[in-house]
Amino acid sequence: MMLFLWYPKCSTCQRAKKFLDSRGVSCQVRHIKEENPSANELRSWWKASGLPLKKFFNTSGMLYRELGLKDKLAAMNEEEQLELLASDGMLVKRPLLVGEDFVLAGFRQVEWEDKL
Repeated sequence: MMLFLWYPKCSTCQRAKKFLDSRGVSCQVRHIKEENPSANELRSWWKASGLPLKKFFNTSGMLYRELGLKDKLAAMNEEEQLELLASDGMLVKRPLLVGEDFVLAGFRQVEWEDKL
């Protein structure tokens, strides 16, 4: 069973949810703010994704900007970054779709169509 992490007020997340629903894709749905991903979950998803860790940060989010992370991330090691991501779901890029052998961060319809 796939896991879909989203923030329901996010328009991109809403589009991704409609995309999944329209294709009859069944998955466990998780509110990213109410149930933050743990550092261990994020670590395994990051490794499975093949993406740079920075791609898991919601760089357009208010909290990212408030914390000045654009300038601070480079000085942090991977473990510090994972702990920071796990501290607040609003720091995590969304939506996330976690399958058996893939992880998609952010919604790009063509990429999601290829995986599904």
